[in-house]
Amino acid sequence: MTSFLSGSLPQLPHMDYEGQKLAERIFQIVLVSFGIVGFIWGYVCQRFSQTVIVVAAGFVLSCILILPPWPFYRRHPVKWHKPRSGEKAKKPKK
Repeated sequence: MTSFLSGSLPQLPHMDYEGQKLAERIFQIVLVSFGIVGFIWGYVCQRFSQTVIVVAAGFVLSCILILPPWPFYRRHPVKWHKPRSGEKAKKPKK
């Protein structure tokens, strides 16, 4: 079943660890700033619906910035060690 799914789904590039950290920081900054602006705008208008709309717009913007694997999230690729060969390499136990 998994071989069928792996062949049909496109392979997207993944974020590295530094990219994940940056994505989390951008997400927090966007949501907090839109939350503050939404609260102030809703208070000025005296409508809670305006606050919800502004916060929802911030959520949509953060999804556009965070969810796709943009190239700036892949600047620090993980460097893997080469596998050991010979008797020193341990075989996994079943």
